[in-house]
Amino acid sequence: MSPLVVAAVLLAGGAAAVIRYGLSVMLARTSAAEGFPWTVLIVNVVGSGIGGAVLGLAHGAGIPSELQLVILTGVCGGLTTFSTFSVETIQLITHGRWRAAMLNVGLNLVVSLGACVLGYLLA
Repeated sequence: MSPLVVAAVLLAGGAAAVIRYGLSVMLARTSAAEGFPWTVLIVNVVGSGIGGAVLGLAHGAGIPSELQLVILTGVCGGLTTFSTFSVETIQLITHGRWRAAMLNVGLNLVVSLGACVLGYLLA
């Protein structure tokens, strides 16, 4: 792996993490975001869609493995938040919000997998 690819993964991951942070700040200011981790769901779905599209393009159009690495590891890795998803689910449970916790798990699983499949099929 070339130093240029490593730098591209680093920059893409950093930029995606900043985007995720900005979305968190923006949604925290709305009352609709109260009580449910919408930011994590949104970035997981978007990241899954991007990942599916990259996989579909890799199989159909043969995009270079270096570009796949930059997008999947850099962009999707920096954007998506499985660890945050896990922590927020446990926080919901420890606050006695079992329904919200199960909704969080179900939506992240079903909608993110659906976005990945859709991205793959569209690519």
